Amino acid sequence: MMKGIFEHQANPSGVGFLVKEYIQKHFTSPLHYHDVFELIWIKKSFGKLYAGNSITNFHEGDLYLFGPGFGHCFYNEKSFIDRGSMAHAVAIFFSGEVLGKDFFDNSEYIKIKDLLNKSAKGLKLTPSRKMIVTLFSTITQQSGMEELISFLKLLHQCSILPPAEMLALNNQQTNKEVTLKDSERLDPVLKYVMANFRGSLDSKTAAKLTFLNEAAFCRFFKKRMEQTFSQFVNHVRITHAKSLLLKKDWDVLRVCYDSGFNSLSYFNRQFRELTGKSPKEYRKSFHSQLESVVMDYQDD
Repeated sequence: MMKGIFEHQANPSGVGFLVKEYIQKHFTSPLHYHDVFELIWIKKSFGKLYAGNSITNFHEGDLYLFGPGFGHCFYNEKSFIDRGSMAHAVAIFFSGEVLGKDFFDNSEYIKIKDLLNKSAKGLKLTPSRKMIVTLFSTITQQSGMEELISFLKLLHQCSILPPAEMLALNNQQTNKEVTLKDSERLDPVLKYVMANFRGSLDSKTAAKLTFLNEAAFCRFFKKRMEQTFSQFVNHVRITHAKSLLLKKDWDVLRVCYDSGFNSLSYFNRQFRELTGKSPKEYRKSFHSQLESVVMDYQDD
């Protein structure tokens, strides 16, 4: 699993969990990981999430659970920063022994233990229950027993979500570790790509950000990221294209250009390579799934 800067989170009171609220112009943490679990709700913001070895879009209302040692970083879209909104998130950091050693081994809490085990690959939770949002909205105003009860309710509500509302961000784990020095080199490169993927990107410019020559940078990047710089750029662009295909009523050519590609045939080829589908198939598949969910809801 790719690791970046280590960030220790400890509650000064000694309690095994800590609630933090982030309200800022844009998310500023570099690629990092913790020695505890992190449950984070994105109240207001959107952009790209680098998680483990994957890249995905994140939006308002998203909920994520990262296990200890899981490298991640939220990068805001330039369009979000330009509109002057404040990024807002609530994160809960907690130890696996928050209620005592082996507490979650009890058969009564097997679903919570399973949830925590799955978080090693990173989890995106898409809860349909309003209670989860309500709990996140109120826990920042609580303390003591009320705060603890809300935290436990959140864990319980997340653990009983159906499989369709739990998405693993990575198919498998790797043991690729990155030192503090490596992370300091990588972070400006990742920010450079996230901020400029719609335009022209090149390894020479990226290399200058790491104070390496181009050849050394390409070797360094591939070793640390387990993909070439151009593969990473294409991954970011296709991730953006997937979002546009689902959110915008644009034709594929416009999506292609807005995602930073100059060739429709190359865009189609890269899209199929990363998703297993053409852009049109991907959009059609999503709408078919959405229609199925609506029909199921109406039947209920």
